[in-house]
Amino acid sequence: MIVDCAIYRDGHRTEGPEDLSDALAEARAARGFVWIGLHEPSENEFDHVTAEFGLHPLAVEDALKAHQRPKLEVYDDSLFLVLKPVVYEPKSDAVSTGEVMLFLGDSFVVTVRHGEGSPLSAVRRRLEQESEMLGEGPTSVLYAVADAVVDHYLDVATELQTDLEELEAEVFSPDGGGSRHTASRIYTFKRQILEFRRATGPLTLPVSRLAGVGAFGGAVPFVNDEARPFFRDVSDHLTRVNESVEGLDRLVSDILSAHLAQMSVRQNDDMRKISAWAAMAAIPTMIAGIYGMNFDHMPELRWVWSYPALIGLMAALEVGVYRLFKRRGWL
Repeated sequence: MIVDCAIYRDGHRTEGPEDLSDALAEARAARGFVWIGLHEPSENEFDHVTAEFGLHPLAVEDALKAHQRPKLEVYDDSLFLVLKPVVYEPKSDAVSTGEVMLFLGDSFVVTVRHGEGSPLSAVRRRLEQESEMLGEGPTSVLYAVADAVVDHYLDVATELQTDLEELEAEVFSPDGGGSRHTASRIYTFKRQILEFRRATGPLTLPVSRLAGVGAFGGAVPFVNDEARPFFRDVSDHLTRVNESVEGLDRLVSDILSAHLAQMSVRQNDDMRKISAWAAMAAIPTMIAGIYGMNFDHMPELRWVWSYPALIGLMAALEVGVYRLFKRRGWL
């Protein structure tokens, strides 16, 4: 459905007419632009927008189906950018992603939102308070949305860093992360890092193109060259995010390896203790087994002190073996 539709002239908002063709014509006549926001539109709802603004069918298909990687596509009459906002849920310590698609033309911006992870309402309100920036045309919307998405990446990365520190403290606690759920938590955290990485990693090339850096840093249609320094700032922030995500991924892998090593060491300790107690149990069992064979002619079999002597021998051997294992750290 259409969430918002407005025409912007010289950085100031005026409500657009209900007919989209009239809105576009009015915006071009006033040397402004029209900004239409949609939330999870159906195919029928989007057909009218497609016809009026001449959007490319491949981009329209991507916008309707969603589940796209971040990318930048240039068509004859429009620019198509896909962003994946990331939302951190403190209650469940989980990361989820949404999608924002932007169609940019000479006098229009069409934004399509999927999911709840979107900063578009806040971006529109902030831009409407900055008339000078909004007066730069559709490029200002493209920059503001990309900047808001990437800045929120930094906030999510900080939250994940805090969660990782808590997980690290649990694993290296005195009990060594002995909870049976620790490995599961580590693996779940790694899946969240992967989800985050899918949103931030592929965005590097599109932002570099908009910033005019790298091998694909030529002029991008429908984007003002004067905006390149602003997109370079977005690119710098995105680089920081990707470095942070890379570091989080390495750390969580190291923590998982450390946890598995601790589990292996703990199992070895348990096996040594079991072996030590089994060895101690074998001594009296062996002696009792020898004297339980019921032969007629056995040394000390009918000696009065045979029983207490054997009990004392068993006790002495048990104490000696126990002290030996204790000294070697087996018990």
